[in-house]
Amino acid sequence: VTQVGMSSLVGPLCISDGGFMGPDYSEELSGKIDDAIRAISDECYLTALTIVSQQRPCLDRIVDELLEVETLSGEKLREIVTEYTSIPEKLGAL
Repeated sequence: VTQVGMSSLVGPLCISDGGFMGPDYSEELSGKIDDAIRAISDECYLTALTIVSQQRPCLDRIVDELLEVETLSGEKLREIVTEYTSIPEKLGAL
């Protein structure tokens, strides 16, 4: 938010953190920065919650397998995940 201006609330500004002297901007701008960071954080939290909720059966299957064997190889993990969803080709090579 402060380094690359990725917020419509703050705008396209690069804001210095002030180094060891601390930030050199108004309380109003500080509030806008806090609001922008909170909005990004809230959006990412909801995205993560949605993904975890949608993929719950797959995650439960992984947990069950881990409770049995304690560790999974990458191959075994990919095998389980592909039972529930497709893995993009780029990620399949990892």
